[in-house]
Amino acid sequence: MKKLLIIVLAMLSFISCKTQQLYLNVIEPAPVTLPASIKSVGVINRSIPTDETKPLDVMDKVLSLEGVNLDKDGALESVRGLSDELLVNSRFNEVKTLNDIDFRTSALTDFPTPLTWEIIEKICRETKTDALFSLEKFDTDTHLNYSNRKVDIKTPLGNIPGIEHQANMETIVKTGWRIYDPASKLILDEFLFNQSVVFTGRGINPLIAASALVGRKDAVNQVSNKAGHGYAMRIIPYRIRVIRDYYVKGTNNFKIARRKAQVGKWDEAGLLWEKETANSSTRIAGRACYNMAIINEINGDLESALKWAQRSYEDSNNKLALRYVRIIQNRLYKSGILKMQEEK
Repeated sequence: MKKLLIIVLAMLSFISCKTQQLYLNVIEPAPVTLPASIKSVGVINRSIPTDETKPLDVMDKVLSLEGVNLDKDGALESVRGLSDELLVNSRFNEVKTLNDIDFRTSALTDFPTPLTWEIIEKICRETKTDALFSLEKFDTDTHLNYSNRKVDIKTPLGNIPGIEHQANMETIVKTGWRIYDPASKLILDEFLFNQSVVFTGRGINPLIAASALVGRKDAVNQVSNKAGHGYAMRIIPYRIRVIRDYYVKGTNNFKIARRKAQVGKWDEAGLLWEKETANSSTRIAGRACYNMAIINEINGDLESALKWAQRSYEDSNNKLALRYVRIIQNRLYKSGILKMQEEK
């Protein structure tokens, strides 16, 4: 059993040392794709509760220890954050915050029913906008608890035993968003987002401990504003870091190419790998073709990367290349989405 374990570990070591990893930054399409025809957008707030839900909302505020107008002010901050972020997005010619439109929602806990297309079309027609970003839901839920512990309190006469009180308060900011496109009569996005804000206060009695929580409303407003900024990022492509394996062993050219790659001379390494694609050894040629796929992805030529990866698998049965084919095919699909998102 011990001998078998040693053999397995040796095999794993051999497999792992024939390749090395590189980190590559790739651009991912935004979660939400807007039609290129959308140039002017409106931002509305329909998170204010209806008259029917006000009694429940007031009760919820008492139970949640919410401050006066905490939800109302927080919702306005979310709308402001969204509008500010959309204004710096070059794909829009105009962003209008439609504060004059009075909306209400009849649901406190569930995502509200979407606005009718008749209402959406009327708003867009009268405000000369192509689509609407809507804050559909805004709510804060607050939990407060007290604890205490024995401590030594410093006094002019020395330390005396006492009790320290600690007040812990967590406020969860809940936002819900939709994007309405009246031209296609489609809701382009529907998104719920929760973020927690935690506050802690300490003192020699509960009152002093609670007094440290006075800045809660400002902090909630800041988080609400960030929620608006964050939602606007759902229409912006973003970068991620991915890992790729490439072969570093097989011939002397692979060893030299490895050193060139380590100092950032990837194109020179690629020239050495290309020479090995004609190697009489099917295994070595397959590795070289696979590495050629890697260098083409690094250079942004996904079509060529796919062809080299396919050749590596088809001609040499390189299993790593088959997995890489799937990765490149997925990137090509996403690049098509990126092109649509970049149209202006």
